[in-house]
Amino acid sequence: MSEAAVKKRPGILFLRRLLRNLKLPQKIMGIILFVLLVLFVLLPAINLFYTAFSFSYSDRVLPQVIERGIKAVPGRFTLVHLERVFFSPLTKNMFLIPLLNTLLITAGLTIVALSFGSVLAWIVVRTDLPGRKLIANLATIPYIIPAWPIALAWLNIFKNTKVGGTPGLFEYIFHMTPPDWMSYGPVPIIICLSLHYYSYSFITVSGALATIDSRLEETGELLGANKWQVMRKITLPLVLPSILSAFILTFSRGIGSFGTPAFLGMPVHFFTLSTQLYSNIKNNLGGDAYIIALVMILMSGLSIYMNVKVIGARKSFVTISGKGFKAKPVLLGKLKYVVLVLLIIFIILGVFTPLYVLTWQSLMEQDGNYSLSNFTLHFWTGKSDEVNKHGILIGEGQAGILRNPMILRGAWNSVRLALYAAFFTSFLGIIIGYAIVRDRGSRLSKLNDALSFAPYIFPGIAFGAVYLTMFARPFGPIPALYGTFAILVLVSVAKHVPYSSRTGTAAMMQVSKELEEAGELQGAGFLRRFFKIIFPLTRNGLVAGFMLSFITVMRELSLVVLLVTPSTKVLTTMIYYYAEIGFHQFGDAITMLVVIISLSGTIIIRRFQKTALGKEIGG
Repeated sequence: MSEAAVKKRPGILFLRRLLRNLKLPQKIMGIILFVLLVLFVLLPAINLFYTAFSFSYSDRVLPQVIERGIKAVPGRFTLVHLERVFFSPLTKNMFLIPLLNTLLITAGLTIVALSFGSVLAWIVVRTDLPGRKLIANLATIPYIIPAWPIALAWLNIFKNTKVGGTPGLFEYIFHMTPPDWMSYGPVPIIICLSLHYYSYSFITVSGALATIDSRLEETGELLGANKWQVMRKITLPLVLPSILSAFILTFSRGIGSFGTPAFLGMPVHFFTLSTQLYSNIKNNLGGDAYIIALVMILMSGLSIYMNVKVIGARKSFVTISGKGFKAKPVLLGKLKYVVLVLLIIFIILGVFTPLYVLTWQSLMEQDGNYSLSNFTLHFWTGKSDEVNKHGILIGEGQAGILRNPMILRGAWNSVRLALYAAFFTSFLGIIIGYAIVRDRGSRLSKLNDALSFAPYIFPGIAFGAVYLTMFARPFGPIPALYGTFAILVLVSVAKHVPYSSRTGTAAMMQVSKELEEAGELQGAGFLRRFFKIIFPLTRNGLVAGFMLSFITVMRELSLVVLLVTPSTKVLTTMIYYYAEIGFHQFGDAITMLVVIISLSGTIIIRRFQKTALGKEIGG
């Protein structure tokens, strides 16, 4: 058929283009990825909407259903859950109070963490503070350690006998009962979350400050501006994108934070949206819980949208040009030693003291007795039949965490979950990066890019709730996965796709297409080109993504807390279980185990990257 005839028949032209595109590896990979992302990202979100606005078997006993004589047919459309959450006598306790508490916690956390992290970044990057490199390394440790160990340490220090049952360290030493507002509620929650999340703003803002040419600020001073005017008119606008990114990152994470509000809020009935969602599901009120999940997703998505609009609407300020730049440090004078001492005190109190307290608590035979005579290694290495000097079983007959079969099984579940999730996530990130970069500009590439980022707007516990609704029953050819280890792997991989896809895309953008074309000219097929050219050139990014995912999944609580069963428990959910029943020694010992594994993983990745970099330079 002639070309003129083909042009007159657009159907044939479309078919030819489709067949030609299907021969391109990036198109094939893009189509496969699109199907996977639809199945494990888009459809679970749609299923969440469906569940939130339809009856379930448990809804037949709801007062609104019984009083109105509604026939609660499972799967039938209903607005009962929406009404219960927003327009019923339960609205105040179920939604309004948790919403206000969430906004209070998130706003307080964002202000404190962003302010301190930004100021610390300025001190470390732009001043002549002695020991800046050491301070910078120590300041990033909270980024590695989860937020909830800090909450557990706070609980051990400031809990009082009125709520906690046994005295904390503060009451034991000073013989004074700390007030309730210091032990539980919004104040300790904000402080504990800030001690973790300030590292986010420190890392992002310090990176921006390091690229600012100090001659820009010196020019402002020569024109008569004082230090405050230079800071407000020059320095602040230059780092504003980084500050806004840190703000959104902290704010969105604060919305979905579960562990710290659960440990420090639920004992005094201080509920946030995340803990209210968890409570609703545990009380068999799934529809109400999923309405709250939708609110959390909307809040997180709105914050990200506002960030994009603000950054997109602002003027562009260039900080790096073709000319060399210098960063002249601000002289602190005599104050530098005062600032150094204050920062060391903060790091000791905010980073090392929580770890020390948790370790000490794990070595106490009786909770609340901090004397040396109460020292024991039972909760680490003890046997199940060990007794104390009074003939009473230690630990209620449970063996220490290194001998306890249940805890060892949970440790194995945690490690293999982290390994599986890290492997699939990092490898998937490279594949996503290849499909997006090599097919850049196409509709398929844009769709895959958007879908791969979508899980980022889901708070962890809301994303876990999405998978609970999706896979609690058979879905097409996929059997019911609730209660299986597979659902933990799936949800962990899907939730971390945004990070791996960005890492993979960045790595692929550094690999010239000409290298792959050269291999193709030599007759190498796609798989050979991928494993001989693409894979080696992106190896360092792949390994870094693997270890980052491993550490993140290892310490994850909110994402999996709704999905574990007795046979699939992981260490973090066991910590939550022991904290709920007040058996803090076991929970604190397990917490330290998680911290040790996370820190060990971080050391391994840094050494591996240095070794790999040294080999490349040496080669």
